[in-house]
Amino acid sequence: MKQLLEIAGFIALVQGAAGLLREFTDLHWGLVQKIGFLDGYELYASVALLVLSFALFAAAERRKSG
Repeated sequence: MKQLLEIAGFIALVQGAAGLLREFTDLHWGLVQKIGFLDGYELYASVALLVLSFALFAAAERRKSG
């Protein structure tokens, strides 16, 4: 379970960072911008993904390995 939380946290971290990079640069990569109902809210979704990733990492740290 711990590894699953860490993998999900890493994916959320990468996608959140990619979304922020897209907002502030001209990088065209990441899944947040491709989701239609998030039009206009990509920045908020990217920040939410970053917060979620830190929460997943914290939850993974509290779990016992195994």
